[in-house]
Amino acid sequence: MNRNVKNLLGALLLAPVAVLAADYAPVTDARLKNPEPGNWLTYRGNYAGWGYSPLKQINANNAKDLTVAWSFATGLAEGHQAPPIVNNGYMFVTTPGSQVIALNAKTGDEIWRFKKELPKDLLQLHPTNRGVALYGNKVYYTTLDTFLVALDAATGKKVWESKIAEWKNGYYTTVAPLAVKGKIIVGISGGEMGIKGFVKAFDAESGNEAWAFSTVAGPGEPGGESWPADTSKNGGGGTWVTGTYDPETNLTFWGTGNPGPWPIEGRAGDNLYTTSVVAIDVDSGKLKGYHQYHWRDAWDWDEVSAPLLIDTEIGGKKVKTAVHAGRNGYLWVLERTKDKMNFLAAHKYVEQNVFTAIDAKSGRPTYDPARIPGKGPTTFCPSLWGGKDWIPEAYNPDTGLLYIPATNNLCAELLAPEEDLTYTPGGLFIGYPIPDVLGSLRVGKNAGKNIGEVQAWNLKTGKQVWNHPYKGVNWGPLLTTGGNLVFGGGTTDRMFRAFNATTGAVVWEHATPSGVTGIPTSYEIDGVQYVAVLSGWGVDAQRMQGGLDAATNTKTNVPQGGTVMVFKLRK
Repeated sequence: MNRNVKNLLGALLLAPVAVLAADYAPVTDARLKNPEPGNWLTYRGNYAGWGYSPLKQINANNAKDLTVAWSFATGLAEGHQAPPIVNNGYMFVTTPGSQVIALNAKTGDEIWRFKKELPKDLLQLHPTNRGVALYGNKVYYTTLDTFLVALDAATGKKVWESKIAEWKNGYYTTVAPLAVKGKIIVGISGGEMGIKGFVKAFDAESGNEAWAFSTVAGPGEPGGESWPADTSKNGGGGTWVTGTYDPETNLTFWGTGNPGPWPIEGRAGDNLYTTSVVAIDVDSGKLKGYHQYHWRDAWDWDEVSAPLLIDTEIGGKKVKTAVHAGRNGYLWVLERTKDKMNFLAAHKYVEQNVFTAIDAKSGRPTYDPARIPGKGPTTFCPSLWGGKDWIPEAYNPDTGLLYIPATNNLCAELLAPEEDLTYTPGGLFIGYPIPDVLGSLRVGKNAGKNIGEVQAWNLKTGKQVWNHPYKGVNWGPLLTTGGNLVFGGGTTDRMFRAFNATTGAVVWEHATPSGVTGIPTSYEIDGVQYVAVLSGWGVDAQRMQGGLDAATNTKTNVPQGGTVMVFKLRK
């Protein structure tokens, strides 16, 4: 065999499986506003954040016949949390280590892989990535060293990259971008490292920054009086979960994280706009409304999950709502308008002993002083990880129910804060020793019953409809479908499950190689419906389980390693 033939064969063997390139369909504003049922184009399937697929070939009656269509090992460990995004046969997933992988959504063959080289001295507090955005012929994702990267969707070649912030000052990015009207909108992580949070928009074609909104109000700005002296400059307020969008009002809604540092001494005031939802005009980046779920947070209750935008009926009145299952243990129902957000209701959905009352008009909570961490040991419920962490809820317009992946009966005890708390760029700025934080978990008074749960709520009545309890933790994002199903993982037994969306009965389960903390999605190719999810345990799910094991004198082992799992019905 001559040298040229050998070189050609070698190149073919080493090259990615380049399929479908001619079939890639540009993602337009019209498609994003009204996504086709057979594709999954955005973080939660639609701009409203529902986590809902109208596909119903797989349903509550035949889900027992689900089987593995294909699987793909990513080759990486740590927490795999991204949704498989699908556009006309292309599947895009992101992994720890700031990689993007394009796969054939029908066969699982790798088309291309892009890896961002990260600085060797980068502190990877949360080494994960929560997915891509699609717009035009490009794929957009953020990297741990705070870059927004645009890739050619068909080839994986880098088109441009733009710096979001300076990683050496504690900023990092794990968020899936949001594509809206020619802009790619991103948030920021680093709330425990003395950052000042923000939401930024970049031009989809050029990568130039279009606008920036600070989630921490500075001196002289509206809300700036809620921060004493110069404390706002390291005020936290991260935005590390993708926002939702209302095309009617042109507002995007983002949840914000806790203020920093954790001890409240030195930062009197409400600390706007942390632990809030902010409504931002997409064209200008201006604040149009907000609601603070709890003021001057002292419990690390980030409220970064964006609200689900649901038009429903409450008390016989049609209402455009923004709904959020808070880390603080309450299910918040707000009214969204073009220029403000109004409080409607708050329903306690897990054990909570901090709030003694919630104002019926404003929604402002009153605290039990004994439950505010201070100079001595303080126990409070829910724990630092909250009644629901970042993992998203799901809403099914067919059943009219909201589904919550909850953590119940789990509390925390914080001991005395550090006496010498000095901000160092790029260093931790928490205020409590890390061993005290990781060892803070305490089982609640009802913990003998269960901890993890999947809950279903009727928003019209404000009542829980059904509850599926787990003995251990639940870190499983949810998907609901037109087939009357709810899918989710999140348990240490590595199971991925399907529930009857109406009754809560488990109708199918399948063990995966690792625990499932990825966001499930569904799509259709050649008339066949698929359900896809990333299996891969790690990050805070593992940290919480380690803390629970320490509190209960148990030992739980969940193997790591990322795998894309795709299911379909048996023929």
